[in-house]
Amino acid sequence: MLIENEVDLLSRLKNVFGFSQFRGEQEEIINHLMSGNNTFVIMPTGAGKSMCYQLPAVSMEGTAIVISPLIALMKNQVDQMNAHGINAQVLNSTLNKTELSKVKKEVINGDVKLLYVAPESLCKEENIEFLKKAKISFVAIDEAHCISEWGHDFRPEYRKIRSIIDQLGNFPIIALTATATPKVQMDIQKNLRMEDASVFKSSFYRKNLYYEVRPKKDAKKQIIKFIKQNSGKSGIIYCLSRKKVEEIAELLKVNGIKALPYHAGLDSDVRMKNQDAFLNEEVDVIVATIAFGMGIDKPDVRYVIHYDVPKSLEGYYQETGRAGRDGIESKCIMFYSYRDILKLEKFNRDKTLTERENARHLLMEMTAFAESSICRVKQLLYYFGEHFDKNCGFCDNCLNPKESFEGKAEAQLALKAVELTEEKFGITHLANLLMGVENDYTRSYMMEAKEVFGKGKNHTAEFWSSIIRQLMLFEYLQKDIEEYGILKLTDKGRKFIKTPHSIKFYKDHDYTTDSDNDDGDSDAEHPKSYDPVLFELLKSLRKKVAKEKGVPPYVVFQDPSLEEMATVYPTTKEELSRINGVGSGKIAKFGKVFYEFIAKYVEEHNIETVNDVVVKNFVDRSNIKIFIIQQIDKKVRFEDIAEAKSISMQDLLQEIEHICYSGTKLNIDYYINELIEEDRQQEVIDYFMQAETDDIQVALKELGDEDYTEEELRLMRIKFLSEYAN
Repeated sequence: MLIENEVDLLSRLKNVFGFSQFRGEQEEIINHLMSGNNTFVIMPTGAGKSMCYQLPAVSMEGTAIVISPLIALMKNQVDQMNAHGINAQVLNSTLNKTELSKVKKEVINGDVKLLYVAPESLCKEENIEFLKKAKISFVAIDEAHCISEWGHDFRPEYRKIRSIIDQLGNFPIIALTATATPKVQMDIQKNLRMEDASVFKSSFYRKNLYYEVRPKKDAKKQIIKFIKQNSGKSGIIYCLSRKKVEEIAELLKVNGIKALPYHAGLDSDVRMKNQDAFLNEEVDVIVATIAFGMGIDKPDVRYVIHYDVPKSLEGYYQETGRAGRDGIESKCIMFYSYRDILKLEKFNRDKTLTERENARHLLMEMTAFAESSICRVKQLLYYFGEHFDKNCGFCDNCLNPKESFEGKAEAQLALKAVELTEEKFGITHLANLLMGVENDYTRSYMMEAKEVFGKGKNHTAEFWSSIIRQLMLFEYLQKDIEEYGILKLTDKGRKFIKTPHSIKFYKDHDYTTDSDNDDGDSDAEHPKSYDPVLFELLKSLRKKVAKEKGVPPYVVFQDPSLEEMATVYPTTKEELSRINGVGSGKIAKFGKVFYEFIAKYVEEHNIETVNDVVVKNFVDRSNIKIFIIQQIDKKVRFEDIAEAKSISMQDLLQEIEHICYSGTKLNIDYYINELIEEDRQQEVIDYFMQAETDDIQVALKELGDEDYTEEELRLMRIKFLSEYAN
C-alpha cells in the first residue's frame, strides 16, 4: 500500500509541505491510516485536520478520494495542493464536460493524488462506475458531522456514503470533523459502521480566540466602527440570508471598506472570484451566509463577526474557528437578539417533526450560550464533551463578570427534581416542574416529585434553565448521550443532594431591554444615544440661523438630522453630507456654520469623533429620485409619475418629501395650481412661516381639516420647503 516500505513522513512533510514538525496527534493519525486502519478524527478548525489525509495521499499509491460538502473548500485545497506540486482535482458540478473528461482520464491513469468529490457527485451512477476503475488508496470524509441528523449541517447525501464506498471496494476510511458533540460522534461512527475505529480527539480550546456576545443594537454602526479600528486586517462577517449578505457587503463598501459578498446564489465564477480576492488580500472583508458556509483556509483572519445568530453552537464554533488559525490573537464577536432565534424557529416550521425537534434543541443551546454569563470557553468545551476546570480569563464574561448570588437552596431543589423524576426529564420539563406548571410531563411524576413541585414558582423558567445549565457546567449534572436532551445526575450531584454546601451562580445577561432588530422591523422606541448637550446647543444654533434667514427652525434642519449630528459629530462638509436629511442644497445654505460649530465643540470637549460608524444607509434609491426630479422638470402629472413606477400616490409623495428634505429644490407649482386656489396657497404658506413645527396633523388642526386635505397640505409643505429651505 505504501510507496516505500519505510516512508520518512517527517522528511516528506518538510519537502512537500514545508513544515518541520507535526502538530498534536497528526503523525500518529497518519501512521494509523497508512497502516490500513479506519480512523476518526475530531479536531478543531485550524489544528491541521487536512494534513491528516493530504500527507498519506501523497505517500500512498493510488488516488485518495476526499468527500467534502463545500465547493469553496475544495477549490481552496486543490489550489494549495497544486501550489505544492501535487496533482489534485475536483469532481463536482462546477466542471464542464471537457474538464470532467480530463479529470477522469488523469485519475484512471493514476496521475491524481487527491480527488475532491462533492457528496451529490459521489451519488451519481456514472461517477460510481468511473471510480470502480480507479486505484483508490483510501477515502477521507471531511466535515463528517454532515452525516448526523443531530449535527448542525445535516446533508442526506452523507448518509449514503458508506453504501457507495462498499460498491467501490475495500480500503481504509478516515472521517474528520471540527464539530462533533458526543451524540454526533456516536451517530457518525454508527452510520459509517466505524464503531471500532480509533478515535483521535484534540482539545477544542483555542486560547488565542476572544469570544464576545453583544446585544444587537446599532449592530451595523458597531461593525463599521470595529472594522475601521482594525483597518487592513482580514475578517469574515456571517449573515443568515443571502439578502442580508448583499446588504451588509454593500453597506461596508459605501463606508469605504473593501468588502465582497459570498453565498450560494452568486454565479460560481463570481463566487470564486470573490473568494480569491479575499485570499489574495485584494479585499479586507468577506460577507457570507451561515447556511452556505465558507471553507476558506486563510490563516490570518483577525476577526469573525456574526451579524445574525447561527443555527447551532457547532456552526458557531466552526465559523469562529476560521479566525486566528496562525495562532495569533483574533476576535469572535456575535450580535445577539432573541428575535433572531424566533426567526430561525419559523424557518423550521416546514421540517419533519424529528428535524424540527432537533433544530429546536440546537437553538436552545445557542440561546443559552449567548445569554449565559459563564466563561464562553467553558461553555463551548462542555458542549463538545470536554472538561475545562478553569475560566479562560479572556472572553467578555471573564473580563466583565456578572453579579453572583448564593444558590445552595436552588441547586438542591433542581438536583432533587432530577432525582425524583428518575432522570427522565430535560431542562424545560424540570423548570416547569419546579414552577408548578401542570402538563402531561409533570403530571406523570406529580406524586413522585411532590416534594419539589411548585417549590420554585417564585422564579421564572429562564432562571431555572440558567441554574440547571450552570449545574451542568459545574459537573453536578450531565447530558445523556443516548437520549438527547435528558439530564443525569453525576456522582458529584448525588453527593450534593445528601450534603449540600455553598455554591455561587451567576445572573444571565438580559438582552431583551437593550437590543433591537437593527433591520428596521421594529417600531419600538429605544433610548436616545446622542449627546444631549450638543443636541440642545445645535437646536439653539438652528434657532439663531433660522432667525437670521427669516424662516422657521425646522426649515434649516429637522430634529432627526440634529440627533444624528449629535451622535456622530460631523466636523467637515463631507461628513455632514452623510447625515440623513442633509443634501447638497442644505449644506450650501446652512451647512458650514453647523460643522464648524461641531468641530469646535469636539475640540473643547476632547471628543473622539465617530465618523467611522454608519451614518447613512447604503440603500441606493437614486434612480427613482432622479426619475422623479426629471419628470417634475418636464411638468408630468404626479398620477402619471406614480403609474410609471408602479407606486402609490402616498409613496410618490413620500419620495418627493425625501428629495425636498435633503435640500433639493423642486418646482411643483404646475401641479399645485390645478388643485389649490392661489389665496388658499398663500394661507398655508403664511401658516408654515409662523409655525413651530411642520407636522401635518398639527397643520390640519390649525387650518381646519374641513378646508384642507392631508394631501393638499403635504404638497404645500413641499412647495414651502423648496422655496424657503432649499
